[in-house]
Amino acid sequence: MTNPAAHLAGRKEWTAFTVLLLPLLLVSMDVSVLYFAVPAISRDLAPTATEQLWIFDSYGFALAGLLITMGSLGDRIGRRRLLLAGAAAFGLASVGAAYAHSAEMLIAARVLLGIGGATLMPSTMALVRNMFRDDAQRSKAIGIWSAAMAGGIALGSVLGGLLLNHFWWGSVFLVNVPAMALLLVLVPVLVPEFKDPEPGRFDLVSVPLSAGAVLPVVYGLKEIAAEGFAAGYAACVAAGLAVGALFVLRQRRREDAMISRALFRGRGFGAGVALNTLATFAMMGSAYFTTQYLQSVLGMGALEAALWSLAPSVAVGAAAPAATAISRKVNRAYVVAGGFVIAAAGFALLGLVGTDSLWLMLTGAAVLASGMVTVMALVSDLALAAAPAEKAGSAASLLETGQEFGGALGMAALGSLGTAVYRADLDGAAPAVRETLGGAVAAAGQLGGESGEALLAAARTAFVHGMQYAAIGGTALLLAGAVLAPALLRRAAGTPAPRPPAGEPAPAGAAR
Repeated sequence: MTNPAAHLAGRKEWTAFTVLLLPLLLVSMDVSVLYFAVPAISRDLAPTATEQLWIFDSYGFALAGLLITMGSLGDRIGRRRLLLAGAAAFGLASVGAAYAHSAEMLIAARVLLGIGGATLMPSTMALVRNMFRDDAQRSKAIGIWSAAMAGGIALGSVLGGLLLNHFWWGSVFLVNVPAMALLLVLVPVLVPEFKDPEPGRFDLVSVPLSAGAVLPVVYGLKEIAAEGFAAGYAACVAAGLAVGALFVLRQRRREDAMISRALFRGRGFGAGVALNTLATFAMMGSAYFTTQYLQSVLGMGALEAALWSLAPSVAVGAAAPAATAISRKVNRAYVVAGGFVIAAAGFALLGLVGTDSLWLMLTGAAVLASGMVTVMALVSDLALAAAPAEKAGSAASLLETGQEFGGALGMAALGSLGTAVYRADLDGAAPAVRETLGGAVAAAGQLGGESGEALLAAARTAFVHGMQYAAIGGTALLLAGAVLAPALLRRAAGTPAPRPPAGEPAPAGAAR
């Protein structure tokens, strides 16, 4: 419900918001922009298999491990200041990556890009929370923010392919530089500064603890999704959870905690983070199958597959703004539940996909993504509104970290389910064929003739069968989310940010 006493944002704030979408798009795109550059990088830098893996993963790991730290830091030194520092670092690291002359140098540049990305993501969301104090305007802005983030990942693949058709592989990094330069010029003019007026000391010990909690879990889950279950990967997850328990214990005992207890006094915050994590679980779990389906089942080239994957983004772009408009007339809890039902319907459509069902797959992916972006936009807005304004950076970082966990868990859980079905269907086949669909495609190409075609058809059928089982599991999980959402959110919808309890100083407001 709109707060009539709140200051309405005007043209300056909306212009500033448009500028803030730049770093969001670039950070999202950087997750996928390397997909087409690997062959050219391999020719020029000759990385080992391990180095090639780290060229991909170092960015995401650095980003995930530092989100909580950077959100807390932004609350203390100012979100605009952190955004500008991150933009400068991101731009410089992009130049370093573009002109890297060794695999080690490129990995180091990707780590710096991840560090810069970790400053940009929570800063932009926190600034949106601070600039838009009217409930309806803030909901609309966060809806657009969520759609832009979801679309950026798909856009990264296409942009990377187009750039590499005309330029050398470093161009996929240099495209960041003009955008970051524009950000450095416009943000000081358009975006006001906001920070916690009484932040307390920065807890340095919590920095390695937060990274030690996040990184092993994300790494273990991603490896389980890619390689299958193994004791070593499970041990990584267990180690991360153990460090996470120590981190939570420290946060509960310290007055100057990195994650303020005030965040969880708002009724909707914890529920918003949990439901947002579940939404990302579904998004990334489905993407694990749809991207492989386009390339390895339908036989598309990488650029063609990336272009087709943009089709669902059209529906996503309309879903979040429509959801925020509906939530002003209908209790948000029921709109979120409806988003889960829509997404479950999308998963159900994916469960009907055969080995030659392009349009059914695209329709299912669009319906699923529309439902999930609806959920993500509304619960992100609810969580940020429930958090004290002076803790907006920490609140945004927890939402982002939850998304990292949800994405890794979605790929691991649904990917493992699909892989188990795939391997059971190909019981007795060669190990390379049973390992992955990509391995089966390569083996069929080497075999050739009718035998190769028969092997490829069997592998594609087995993969689709596994995708169908994973879709059934995803449908059941999202329907459970539809039941859970009203129970968690019904009383929280519309709840204002909590006031400090007696004995704690009231926040002094935003520093401008």
